[in-house]
Amino acid sequence: MSQNQPKPHDYAPAYTDGLSREKHPLLRLAEEPVDPGSAYRFIHDELLLDGSSRLNLATFVTTWMDPEADKLMAESFDKNMIDKDEYPATAAIEGRCVSIVADLFNAPGLDPDDPRSATGVSTIGSSEAVMLAGLAMKWRWRAARAATGADQSRPKLIMGSNVQVVWEKFCRYFDVEPVYLPMEPGRYVITPEQVVAAVDENTIGVVAILGTTFTGELEPVADIAAALDELAGNGGPDVPIHVDGASGAFVVPFLDPDLKWDFRLPRVVSINASGHKYGLTYPGIGFVVWRSPEHLPDELVFRVNYLGGDMPTFTLNFSRPGNQVIGQYYNFLRLGRGGYRAVMETLRDTAVEISGRLAEIPQLAVITDGSAIPVISFEVTPDAGFTVFEVSHELRAAGWQVPAYTMPADAEDVAVLRIVVRDGFNTELGRMLTDAVVTACRELTGREGGARPQRSHFAH
Repeated sequence: MSQNQPKPHDYAPAYTDGLSREKHPLLRLAEEPVDPGSAYRFIHDELLLDGSSRLNLATFVTTWMDPEADKLMAESFDKNMIDKDEYPATAAIEGRCVSIVADLFNAPGLDPDDPRSATGVSTIGSSEAVMLAGLAMKWRWRAARAATGADQSRPKLIMGSNVQVVWEKFCRYFDVEPVYLPMEPGRYVITPEQVVAAVDENTIGVVAILGTTFTGELEPVADIAAALDELAGNGGPDVPIHVDGASGAFVVPFLDPDLKWDFRLPRVVSINASGHKYGLTYPGIGFVVWRSPEHLPDELVFRVNYLGGDMPTFTLNFSRPGNQVIGQYYNFLRLGRGGYRAVMETLRDTAVEISGRLAEIPQLAVITDGSAIPVISFEVTPDAGFTVFEVSHELRAAGWQVPAYTMPADAEDVAVLRIVVRDGFNTELGRMLTDAVVTACRELTGREGGARPQRSHFAH
């Protein structure tokens, strides 16, 4: 047999190879390689056990993009974002993305022709962005305290108990004392009164959430800013605000452009956003932008002479693929303001239609209807005879992933279900989902006893 002729096993039926017939080591490397097709089928088939990402209504993360975006991202998997001299086009695109985000959030002093006028970075999701924003607030607070000879040993960060767990991580990793403002049944956002009562000279900043992960509600950023302005004007601490816009910062500018929550409020010094949520890009891409360069301390910016160039960096990681930034830029270029507005209006309308149908189910009570951002939260009425956890269990059996969880501190007795409406989830899928909820409630109402799924706490 010549070297170029196919071997007999090349023609064997697909599922008759060694991986299909024999036990293969999974926790250690095998002694011999296998052919690419067999390896692909083996992994592909195991992944069939995962739920469908399109039917995962628990996640905010984008699960659909244009095929052209898929192609561009696949073409740039191999480009390392940190190698800016080797990949100058990717570096330029990242700078444009940061400028677009800063402009969307009304950062002052931007030059439309100079990406360097925007102060910000792209990150791996909002988790890294939160860490960077928190560090900047801590460094500025520490510098201000040092200038007056004041104690710097007890930095505090004020936030609601409804924050995402990454804020708890930031405080633990970087030695900041978290001050959690409690929720209560019927109120799942922080209030200006709570914030002012908690502020003292050790406060590095206040976190206000634009779209909480529990209910999708917008915290009253402008009211909090006004209360802090009054406090500072009366001789109290001058405390900055960071807006956690992971869920809502790519929604509110298009659905409610007149709402002041961003850099139009002078007290807002930084904002993070998740491109891989309502920025409509696959995970993981995020951004953090600052009001101006003075709000990002020079001590945090490293100049690295690496791989042929001197470059300023402010990141927690080093190497990462350039494909997420490319995907985000594709969306910015492809959609523009009009396209994003159309997407967000469609998602809002779909969410409101779904919540309207849910409100007609006697055993359910809607908390948020999806009109602020396309997130619906609802609870089971006390006399229903079943729990949200049972509803979630029944929906999972029908293929839908709808999370059920208890609310945060001082509202733990309230348990809710949440639906995140994302791009690619149309009104017909919404109708099928609400039909599944109706069926689940009907079957749970008519059942006789039996074990009930246990309560769980929200983790995302």
